[in-house]
Amino acid sequence: MDEQPWTIESIRDALGNPALAQRFLGEINRAPAHELLHVFAKWERIAKDTLAAVERGREIAAAEARGEEPPGEWTDVTDRVLADAARIRARGAA
Repeated sequence: MDEQPWTIESIRDALGNPALAQRFLGEINRAPAHELLHVFAKWERIAKDTLAAVERGREIAAAEARGEEPPGEWTDVTDRVLADAARIRARGAA
């Protein structure tokens, strides 16, 4: 998307999720004229972040398919998650 300017259609398509795309269209269609640019910029940022996350996921999947470690720095929080879950269970939560 870097080569071409973003449009309402390209943002909608980049969002991927139909419910999210519908939310975007609803917001852009209901925005008063003086807020259109702000709403557009907000959703353009969300679309860019979505595309970046998809690309990152593809890179990780490709690395794993090759039997490599995923690229980037990773923090293992397994112990913290397990401790949090144990603490929640101890309080009687399901």
